[in-house]
Amino acid sequence: MKKTIIATVILLVVGFTMNAQEISKNALGIRLGGNNGFGGEISYQARLSNSHRLELDLGWRDGKNYDGFKIAGLHQWVWNIDNGFNWYAGLGGGLGSYSFNDNGNINNGNDYNDTFVFAAGDIGIEYNFDIPLLISLDFRPEIGFGNELYNNNDLDFDIALGLRYQF
Repeated sequence: MKKTIIATVILLVVGFTMNAQEISKNALGIRLGGNNGFGGEISYQARLSNSHRLELDLGWRDGKNYDGFKIAGLHQWVWNIDNGFNWYAGLGGGLGSYSFNDNGNINNGNDYNDTFVFAAGDIGIEYNFDIPLLISLDFRPEIGFGNELYNNNDLDFDIALGLRYQF
């Protein structure tokens, strides 16, 4: 029984390794989602190996009464589904800062300033076109630690569409 379990695990690992598609060395683009109020992100991916990569995302907001930024970094594992299609999962985290000046309009003139950290997971699917374009759809749950944005250490869910140029 023990030998059967070990053999099965080895076959699964070899199967995933042999099925891994070559991922691009670098990809740069945008990730458009909710991003917990920070809107779209500039996204960069760097290949670490044939089935691992690092994703770095920078989101920011700037307006009349508010401004802020959010930086996320995730280590991702990538598996091939079929020609051009991959799925991936990752873990990471990040930090951010924001300020909001109410000017008495919404919350009786209370201003908010916060710096926060968060832990994040990531799962998604992507398609690698024959041209150097990568399109993805992912789901990123985040748990944050800060006073205002992540009140009570809330869990936040972000769904996003990514478009990246590969080079």
